[in-house]
Order: sequence, then structure tokens, then C-alpha cells
Amino acid sequence: MVGGGFIQQILRRKLHSQSLATPVLSLFSSQKVNEDAGSSGVRALTLLGAGVTGLLSFSTVASADEAEHGLACPDYPWPHDGILSSYDHASIRRGHQVYQQVCASCHSMSLISYRDLVGVAYTEEEAKAMAAEIEVVDGPNDEGEMFTRPGKLSDRLPQPYANESAARFANGGAYPPDLSLITKARHNGQNYVFALLTGYRDPPAGISIREGLHYNPYFPGGAIAMPKMLNDEAVEYEDGVPATEAQMGKDVVSFLSWAAEPEMEERKLMGFKWIFLLSLALLQAAYYRRLKWSVLKSRKLVLDVVN
Repeated sequence: MVGGGFIQQILRRKLHSQSLATPVLSLFSSQKVNEDAGSSGVRALTLLGAGVTGLLSFSTVASADEAEHGLACPDYPWPHDGILSSYDHASIRRGHQVYQQVCASCHSMSLISYRDLVGVAYTEEEAKAMAAEIEVVDGPNDEGEMFTRPGKLSDRLPQPYANESAARFANGGAYPPDLSLITKARHNGQNYVFALLTGYRDPPAGISIREGLHYNPYFPGGAIAMPKMLNDEAVEYEDGVPATEAQMGKDVVSFLSWAAEPEMEERKLMGFKWIFLLSLALLQAAYYRRLKWSVLKSRKLVLDVVN
């Protein structure tokens, strides 16, 4: 009886200690679950904050890049961009007219001569008549003095200013660039020039433009010294085409594209001829290879090991 009572007391103490340990363990486990849930929520909030910060920084960088380099200009379907496409020579002639009446007062084209226009936009007689309208300083003569003479086909298109200092003085410090290679000197040249000429807008709210400048989102910085030059019916075309702003922009860009690459049509034609000749040479080589190797590939060798 004494031994049995002692054993019962030991069992009661053990069960009592287990019953006390159970709520403590459950408390610890619930706290751990709560801590895990809290850490998961903090982690999710951290990832969300990082994503929002990345998006905001990306938009900020995009806005800064747009402000620095200008708005990305759209791609226009120029008729001479195809592999076998050529220039629209009527558009080149109209573009030269726009350049003469609108652009030539500020911008030069020092790499273009009157003879370059012969057969492209004008006949030889028309180009000679245009060249004769200008006066060129030439010399010296036999007396060592400079003189003026009427222009001729070999003369370059006249420059509006004597030098860069005069150009900057006349334009408030801004220097009008030479347009001979402008479509090659600018990124996405043709599209950029067209978008720039037709992209003048009123500045949006919150943007102030300094006096003497004009807002154009396609120009780096958004503020350009050149005012809007292309307006409807600003030029009267010789062929009767309506001189809208878009039409004049398209024509003058065609003229500037030709000025930057006058050899484009000849280059495309020469490339097509070479591709045609090389294709004939390839067919001939393939036939010759088949003719020469067909005998060797179709022969049958018999090995006589007995004799």
C-alpha cells in the first residue's frame, strides 16, 4: 500500500508539470506565428515600397531624358525610304522653293551648288537663270582688286551671313546651323526635322519660356530660338499644290534629305545591279559544282581482292 501511494504521487506531479508546460508552449508557438505573420507583412510592404520607388524613379528619369533630349519624334513613311524607292523630284523642287523663300534668310547650305540642282529639280537653263540672280564676289582681277559678277552654275548657294559672329548677332546669340547635312547630323534626321518644323505648341501649365524663345517639345530643352516658320499658304507653289504646313514640311525635308544624300538613287541602282550579277554568278557556280562533282559522286568502286 505504501509503495502504491508513492507511485501515484509521482504520476500526479508529472501530469501536473505537463499540464503547466502545455499553455507555455502554446503561448510561445502563438507568439512565433504572430512574429512570422508580422515579418511577412513587413516584407510585403518593403517589396511594394521598392516597386513604387522604382516606378517613380523610372518616370523621373524618363521625364528628365525627355526634357534634355526632346520628345521622341514619330516615324513617318517617307516615299524614298524603300530598298528600290527613289526621291520624289517634284517634292524636291517644291522643297527648294520653301528653302529659298522661308529658310534661306537664316540658314545656309554651303555644300550645295547650282549645278547640283540640274536634272534633279530644274533644267540647266532654269538653274543658270537662278544663279544669275545673285552677285558673287570674285577676284582679284588684273589690277589686284576684287569684283562682283553674276553667279554661275559652279557657285554655291549664297550664305545669309558673312560669318558666325554676324549670324549670332542677328539672331540674339543663337547660331542657325548649316542645312546641307542636317538630316544626317541629327538623330532620326528626317523625322526629327519634320517633327521640329511642325511641332510648335503653346507651353503647358507650369512651364515658362524665356522671352525670345519658343516652346517646341521636340527640341532638346523644349525652348528654341527659331520661331514657327511654316504656316498655311506661306508659299505659293508653282505646280499648284496646296501649301499646307504639313505639305511644306514634307517637301523641305525631302529637299534636305536629297542634299544630304544626293547619291542615294545611284547607290541603290548600283546595289541592285551587283545583287543581280552575283545571283547569276551563284547559279553558275552551283551548276558548275554539280557538273564537275556529279561524276565523282555517282561512280561505283569495286575492290577485287581475289585477283
